[in-house]
Amino acid sequence: MSTASAAGELGVTGGTGKTVRTDIPARLDRLPWSRWHWIVVVALGITWILDGLEVTLVGSIAGALTSKDTLGLSTSEATAAGSFYLAGAVAGALFFGYLTDRFGRKKLFMITLGVYLVFTVATALAWNFWSFMIFRVFAGAGIGGEYSAINSAIDELVPARVRGRVALMINSSWWIGTAAAAGLTVVLLNVLEPKIGWRLGFALGAILAIGILFVRNRVPESPRWLLTHGRADEAEEVARQIEAEVQKTHPNLPEPEGEPLEVEQRESIGFVAIARHVMKEYPGRGVLGFSLMASQAVLYNATLFGMVAILTTFFHASTANAPLYIIPFAVGNLLGPWILGPLFDSVGRKIMISSTYLLSGAVLLVTAYLFHAGDLSALTLTICWAICFFFASAGASAAYLTVSEIFPMETRAMAIALFYACGTAVAIAAPWTFGHLVQSKSVNEVTYAFVIGGVIMAIGGVVEILLGVEAARKPLEAVARPLNAVRSRHRAAVPASAR
Repeated sequence: MSTASAAGELGVTGGTGKTVRTDIPARLDRLPWSRWHWIVVVALGITWILDGLEVTLVGSIAGALTSKDTLGLSTSEATAAGSFYLAGAVAGALFFGYLTDRFGRKKLFMITLGVYLVFTVATALAWNFWSFMIFRVFAGAGIGGEYSAINSAIDELVPARVRGRVALMINSSWWIGTAAAAGLTVVLLNVLEPKIGWRLGFALGAILAIGILFVRNRVPESPRWLLTHGRADEAEEVARQIEAEVQKTHPNLPEPEGEPLEVEQRESIGFVAIARHVMKEYPGRGVLGFSLMASQAVLYNATLFGMVAILTTFFHASTANAPLYIIPFAVGNLLGPWILGPLFDSVGRKIMISSTYLLSGAVLLVTAYLFHAGDLSALTLTICWAICFFFASAGASAAYLTVSEIFPMETRAMAIALFYACGTAVAIAAPWTFGHLVQSKSVNEVTYAFVIGGVIMAIGGVVEILLGVEAARKPLEAVARPLNAVRSRHRAAVPASAR
C-alpha cells in the first residue's frame, strides 16, 4: 500500500487530496473460507435469530396477552405490538445506519445489540398496554440499527465468490429464531402460568444477546470502511491480522487478482454529498431497492403477525398450541435460502431474485383461492404457506443482499437503512390492518389480503427483471465504485508492492 497527493479529479465528495493505493479489497476477496469466517457468521448472524425470536414471540403470545391474567389487551391491541416494533425498527435503522457509515461497523453493531438487550428486558417487565408498546419501539430500534451495521460488515468481510450464499444463509437464520420462539411459546404457555411465561420468553432473548456481545469482540472493524475514512494504516493492520487468522488453517494463500484501488483519504463524508451523488448516479437502483424491500416487507409482516390469529379464528386451533404450526412454516423459510443460495452465486442474482419473487406470488394467489373456497385446514394452509415462503424467503434475503451490494461503500449502511426503513414503513400498518381483518372473521377480507400480498411480490419480481443489477461473484468495488475512489488524475500515485 502506498500514499500520494496530487491534483486532479479525485473522489466525488472532496477531501484532503491525499490518496492510498491498495489491494486490501482484493486480498480479502481471495481468502479461502476458514474458521475465522465462521466466527464472523455466528457473531453477526445472531441478529436475525434474535429478530425472528422477537417477532414470532409477540405474534405467538398475542392470544395470551388478551387474558386478564396478563396485560388484558384486545386482539387488535395485541397485534398492534408488531406495528410499534416495526416503527422502532424504521427509526433505528435510519439513526444507527447514519452512525454506522460515520463511525464504523464494529462500534455500532455493539451499541445496537446493547440497545436491543436493555429494552427486551424492559419488555419482560411491562405492566400495561403503553409500557409494553414503548419498550417494543426501543427494542425494535436496536434491531433496526443492527440490520445496517451487520449487513455492511458481512458484505465487506466475506469473499465475493460466496457473498450471495453466505448472505442468504445468514439472513435466513431469522427462521431459526422463529422456530425456537414457536416451540418456546408452547412450553411457556402450557407449562408455566401465562402471566409468568410470556415475560420469561422475552428475558431469554436478552440472555442470548448478552452471550453474543462477548463473541462480537472477536470481529474486527471492516478494513474497507477504514480505507475510505482516512485510516489506511489501521486497514492494513486489520487485513494482515485477518490473513494471519486464515493462514492458521490455509497456510498458502492465493495471490490477489485485479488492479489495486486508489482511494482519497477523508475522515467523514456529509450526508448531503452522499445523497446527491447516489441520486444522480443510481436512480434506477433506488427504484429497485425500494421495490424489493417493500414487497417482501408487506408480505412477511402481514403474515407473521397475523398467522396465529388466522389459525385460531378460522380453524379453531387452541391459543396455546397454535404456535406449533409456525415450526413447519419456519422450516420452509429456512430451507429456501439454504438450498437455493448457491444458485444466487452460480446462476446469478437477476434470474434467481426475479424467479423467487414471481413463484412466491403465484403460490400465494393459489393459496388465496383455496382459502376462499374453504378447501384448506390449519395443516394444509400451513403447508401452502411453507411452499410459498420457501421461495419468498430466498427472495427476501436476496433483497437485503441487493441493497447492500449495489451502492458505494461510503453509503452502504445508509442505503441498507434507508431501503429497510422505506420498505418497512410501507408495511408498518400491515400487522394492525391484518389483525382487524382477522378480527372481522370475514373470509372475503382475509382472501383479499392474500391476493394483495401475492400481487405485490409479483411486482417486485418484474422490477428485478427490468432493473436488476448482476453482482454475482463480483468485488463490491466493481459493482459500485467507492465515492472516494480516484476517477482520474494528472499525476498517479506510486503503486503498492504486490503481496
